[in-house]
Amino acid sequence: MSHMRFYMDTHNKDNSTFPDSISPQDLAGFYTQYEQACQEEGVVSLKIHVGFNEGRAFCLNMAPSVEAVRRVHEKVGLPYDSITEITTISPSDLLRL
Repeated sequence: MSHMRFYMDTHNKDNSTFPDSISPQDLAGFYTQYEQACQEEGVVSLKIHVGFNEGRAFCLNMAPSVEAVRRVHEKVGLPYDSITEITTISPSDLLRL
């Protein structure tokens, strides 16, 4: 099994990477397709942070590579602004640095 890393992808309606009028119900329906594509590519969807009024989303995934995250987006036709490999740090971790 490949080493898994964390990736954050971003979507913004100002860049046409977040649907203009998507509802929470629409997103729930779309997520079923997204989750299937994740399983096919070995990606684990951990959290999705959505600002429906602002038209922005920040999605945290665990994946073997950035390419796997890109393929998931391509499979479901979901554009993105960026996909960034990240390290998760809690406030308590910062106190130990």
